[in-house]
Amino acid sequence: MAGRPLDPQVEAYRRERHAAGVRPLHELSVAEAREAELSELQPAFPEPVAQVFDRTLPGIEGGVPVRFYLPEAARPLPVLVYLFGGGWVLGSLEAVDPVCRRLANATPCAVVSVGYRRAPEHPFPAGLEDCYATARWVAEHGAELGLDPDRLAVGGASAGGNLAAAVALLARERAGPEIALQLLVYPPLDQRADTPSMHETLDPLLFGRKDLEWCWSHYLADPEDGDNPLASPLRARDFRGLPAALVITAGIDPLRDQGEVYASRLTEAGVSSEHVRFEGAVHGFFSNAGRFDAAAEAQALAASALRRAFRPT
Repeated sequence: MAGRPLDPQVEAYRRERHAAGVRPLHELSVAEAREAELSELQPAFPEPVAQVFDRTLPGIEGGVPVRFYLPEAARPLPVLVYLFGGGWVLGSLEAVDPVCRRLANATPCAVVSVGYRRAPEHPFPAGLEDCYATARWVAEHGAELGLDPDRLAVGGASAGGNLAAAVALLARERAGPEIALQLLVYPPLDQRADTPSMHETLDPLLFGRKDLEWCWSHYLADPEDGDNPLASPLRARDFRGLPAALVITAGIDPLRDQGEVYASRLTEAGVSSEHVRFEGAVHGFFSNAGRFDAAAEAQALAASALRRAFRPT
């Protein structure tokens, strides 16, 4: 494969996908992509967390299914509202269950995983409003469950990172809730981005530009919505007053440059921002610590950033 060298574990993963005859995402229908995702979910031996339970929280257009992870730690617990990835089309509470458990225990903090509405059935901004409604509910009612509304973070990987950045923008626009950290893992942040990483040669079975275009085409009912900063947070005119951020990117990923530019824009605006690139890693690595050593390292980095953000001032 031309381009940057792959981590050996990623190279093994790439070869396995070719051997299995996996088709690129952009060649699939939504139904086919969802079926393929279900078939790739690994049998789980879940990391124990003291309490895990599901609830339905109020949203602006009906209930929002969420999953709470409450570790054995002193109350009140700080909270990470976690948003799954999957190009706004795929993903689920089940898909991110392992990483939610890991972050809950390693930080430690409560994790509230949001089962937001997916596109194309519910295009932008439906899922975003579900995510924001959940963050606001946690801030207003979390104390009832032993949560600390004054120590609240939002985060996610891929589309989840996009939604987390957009929730941070909404929280600024709507005067709350106060967010201590935005944890953004290889987020898509500009629908019209044309950066160098968008043009690097990738194996067709690794996430590439055509796959990203497939995701955006389903998320946005109107392509003009891509100019809206709530869909493309890099298009915000002002980055001042946004929460501190940890931005994690993969070296071999069309989205790499978007995350790095976002971190720079925050820093230029006087916002505390840390960026870490995992060279040799590919889009999607973060949630798969069972396969990629880099994922375990990135999850530990995320937990450390959350601990610092949640430290009493």
